[in-house]
Amino acid sequence: MKIHEYQGKEILRKFGVTVPRGIPCMSVDEAVKAAEELGGPVWVVKAQIHAGGRGKGGGVKVAKSIEQVKEYAEQIMGMQLITHQTGPEGQKVRRLLIEEGADIKKELYVSLVTDRVTQKVVLMASSEGGMDIEEVAHSNPEKIHSIAIDPAVGLTDAEADDISTKIGIPAESLPEARQNLKGLYQAYWDTDSSLAEINPLILTGNGKVIALDAKFNFDANALFRQPEIMAYRDIDEEDPAEVEASKFDLAYISLDGNIGCLVNGAGLAMATMDTIKLFGGEPANFLDVGGGATAEKVTEAFKIMLKNPGLKAILVNIFGGIMRCDVIAEGVITASKAVSLQVPLVVRMKGTNEDLGKKMLADSGLPIIAADTMEDAAKAVVAAAAGNA
Repeated sequence: MKIHEYQGKEILRKFGVTVPRGIPCMSVDEAVKAAEELGGPVWVVKAQIHAGGRGKGGGVKVAKSIEQVKEYAEQIMGMQLITHQTGPEGQKVRRLLIEEGADIKKELYVSLVTDRVTQKVVLMASSEGGMDIEEVAHSNPEKIHSIAIDPAVGLTDAEADDISTKIGIPAESLPEARQNLKGLYQAYWDTDSSLAEINPLILTGNGKVIALDAKFNFDANALFRQPEIMAYRDIDEEDPAEVEASKFDLAYISLDGNIGCLVNGAGLAMATMDTIKLFGGEPANFLDVGGGATAEKVTEAFKIMLKNPGLKAILVNIFGGIMRCDVIAEGVITASKAVSLQVPLVVRMKGTNEDLGKKMLADSGLPIIAADTMEDAAKAVVAAAAGNA
């Protein structure tokens, strides 16, 4: 799960990280009032969407008068903001952050991620923060410094000071940098984050160290114990199909292809998509119905896939281990009838009650294309999608 910048800064503030004063706004009028409340000669008007690159896309502007705040807020609010992370369709701006201006002397970069190999949290930092950090990582990787943090100890003062020095923070600013880095680590740890990023972390003209941005991603498997984080969820920023799937405990991710996939088990789902691509097709989605799928769940999965106007065919690939093939067959039949299925459907089943499931499909009278192997199934659904194009 992702959250907005202003929400990330609320979290950072709770853990002692220095952030600018700012007020989230849902309208242009609120933006003007926020600027008046903050006071000062300079304000930053920031689009709030779940994507990076907002500045390059025109979603971050510096205003030097209340009139400019209003002007920029009118420009940004409601715009379809296109960045390298939104795709060509962009993301509609529904929220703004009005923030006090900052005296930026130097832009730095810090982030925390979990390294699955070392099973430790890794702190990464660079002296080259800002909008082009991806290019720095690609062209000048030597400017990215990292520390693997022992989870039993946490980020130590020595580690924080060492990496701060490497990215150019002067000695007189080390205590504040240490406080911010340790606060960032604790925020990451206590909120079950999968990513915590500050870009840029700035050094001001008077030596202050301030988090000028905040990006958090959270481990979806841990959200059950993070009600405060769940309260930050903004479903306007999520794919409607994925939101709908979550209501039925379906693991669904939209993709760009035209072949719908309904599979039980994440590993088999990925293998299914790979096999479709191997034979020249393009998956329209990742969809894992899990080991406890019911006829109702399968029906909802079909409905979600069919909302994709570009869908040309569906492949159901089931391994009947915990999940019985006859239960899936019942679900497929019920779903096909309930949605008046108009696209070709290929079904491949293996495992528990396989013969019964196949018989149910054969006796259903539905135009289902049966396949015995993953190769046969992939070839059949790719051909069906091409014929239905």
